Amino acid sequence: MKFICYKKCSTCQKAKKWLEEKGIDFEERPIKEENPTAEELKKWHEMSGLPLKKFFNTSGLLYKSMNLKDKLKDMTQEEQYELLATDGMLVKRPLLVGDDFVLVGFKEAEWEEKLQ
Repeated sequence: MKFICYKKCSTCQKAKKWLEEKGIDFEERPIKEENPTAEELKKWHEMSGLPLKKFFNTSGLLYKSMNLKDKLKDMTQEEQYELLATDGMLVKRPLLVGDDFVLVGFKEAEWEEKLQ
């Protein structure tokens, strides 16, 4: 599994600690240094079954400064994937990517259910 996170993010730190306490193997990938590509994001979005908006870090400074709340509705999915691929700080984190699932954000009950 890939654990895609931002080291300074408290939610990511909590999720990483949770994974370690459960003895779950994962490969850590720093989102700021290794931003997901548009192709990865498209694949993960399709695997997740979630609306694409859930992949945006809507509480992030970059999201707000770019006024994306208003701009996203006028963009195609492809344009949104390309935008997300420009900067890891736009992407909701942490992401946990398995062979057949993707978890976006850390909700302990959801992770517990998926990983047990």
